Amino acid sequence: MTPLRRTLLLATLLGSCVATLAAPGGLPNAAHGDSSPEWEKLRAKVFPGRSIETTPGRQQVQMVAPLRAAYGASVPIKVVSKLPQRPELYVKRVYLFVDKNPSPMAAVIDLTPAIGQADFETRLRVDEYSHVRVVSELSNGELHMDSRYVKTSGGCSAPPNREAPELIGRTVFQLPEGIRPNAVTPAQVTVLHPNDTGFELNNQTVMFIPPYFVRSLKVSYANQPLFSAELDFSMSENPTLRFNFVPRSAGELRAEVEDTKDRQYVGKLAVGIE
Repeated sequence: MTPLRRTLLLATLLGSCVATLAAPGGLPNAAHGDSSPEWEKLRAKVFPGRSIETTPGRQQVQMVAPLRAAYGASVPIKVVSKLPQRPELYVKRVYLFVDKNPSPMAAVIDLTPAIGQADFETRLRVDEYSHVRVVSELSNGELHMDSRYVKTSGGCSAPPNREAPELIGRTVFQLPEGIRPNAVTPAQVTVLHPNDTGFELNNQTVMFIPPYFVRSLKVSYANQPLFSAELDFSMSENPTLRFNFVPRSAGELRAEVEDTKDRQYVGKLAVGIE
């Protein structure tokens, strides 16, 4: 965990991973584009003195998330970039935040132009009614942000599935739409892992399960880096990322994974071009 991530986590743990008190007149509510006290503190620490474009029509990124999520431990989100990945101007970094989570910075993803299109899909833990935000940093230094207010709770305390601990670390690729030679091709990587938050109770011992989660994921194709992600327990169990790449020749998709016990795993998928 980097010093910045450690500082953010320590600064927010006092809020604990439980639902906030209801606002007068009912449950808390907010507009998708609103700020929050938690976000203002985060912004000052992560992007000090930098402007962030949030004006509809000008922002180069879009966040897609449900208004209401049935299960707070696995909330689907999609990041859509309005900018193609070109060497002259591209998305070089994507930040995912959940304002009110104990660890609000869910992921920091460094990208290369080789992915073709900086769109991502994943699932996050959302512990209480909160804004979920994406900040896209362009290669020219511009910052663009979009956010959605998600109504759900309990994401950090939901116990993970522990039926097959021997599979922890297994890393699997999928190509949901097949291969598109020389064109943007969707791919998906999944790491089987409990991603324990430290806020789940063991039903037998009635003690908290220690935090244990995937902290690093690096993906390449044909020995060319596509992206590297620094992750936290705000990612759901069995963290999954759907991403893009451009297969110009036969090669191998490769994922290098590391978790908080310093265990390392590798996933591979050979890709042929006809």
